[in-house]
Amino acid sequence: MQSLDRLVEIDRSSPVPLYFQIAQRLQELIESGQLPPGTRLDNEMMVAEQLGLSRPTVRQAMQYLVEKGMLSRKRGVGTSVVHNRVRRKVERTSLFEDLQRAGRRPRTEVLSCEVVPAPDKVAAALGLAAGAEVLAIERLCFADDEPLAILRNHVLPDLGVTAEGLASRGLYQLLRAAKTEVKAAEQTVGARKATPEEATLLNEPADATLLKVHRTAFDGSGRPIEFGRDLYRASLYSIDISFGFD
Repeated sequence: MQSLDRLVEIDRSSPVPLYFQIAQRLQELIESGQLPPGTRLDNEMMVAEQLGLSRPTVRQAMQYLVEKGMLSRKRGVGTSVVHNRVRRKVERTSLFEDLQRAGRRPRTEVLSCEVVPAPDKVAAALGLAAGAEVLAIERLCFADDEPLAILRNHVLPDLGVTAEGLASRGLYQLLRAAKTEVKAAEQTVGARKATPEEATLLNEPADATLLKVHRTAFDGSGRPIEFGRDLYRASLYSIDISFGFD
């Protein structure tokens, strides 16, 4: 059990709510690795005594981090730190690149990569004739050896994308190497239940809810070049969307 009395300091004169001070400090400790995944924390009553706070205040702080996917509560086990969630901004980069930038160790297992006749939905998205050839790709992506996402992409077959390249680089990296760069994308985000096969691949319960991302990407001329349907573990992944107001 990890005691928090020496790790968390409370400023009672601060206008910041006490529960949020606890939550912020714990988040810092988790993200810095001082509280690594798997660390079990003292129960709420003990933490409240250690910090000289009420139990409801501590409970609120813990629940805040549970909802952010940083702590897990299980009956009979208690509260423990879970794997850091991958937070991804909406940018023209691939998951592989984002993981590298975040200091995570990306790894890709190419499940399939073959030229096939385009299904109707894919042909429509890519502006192709029905049955035109496309490269169909399915990959299982890992972060620090933890399965994170199933990526299913259809791309034009003449863009230099190969199974060998995808095993060590991101899709958009390969496209840039072939002088084709994604300049814009239309993307929708939602959720759905995992199929039994998907749950097994992602090491999730059979009825787990996954984050789904559907995307059509375009090059600089406005030509659609990629149609993607990706699935992510909602417990380990989130998408950050930022915008401003005039």
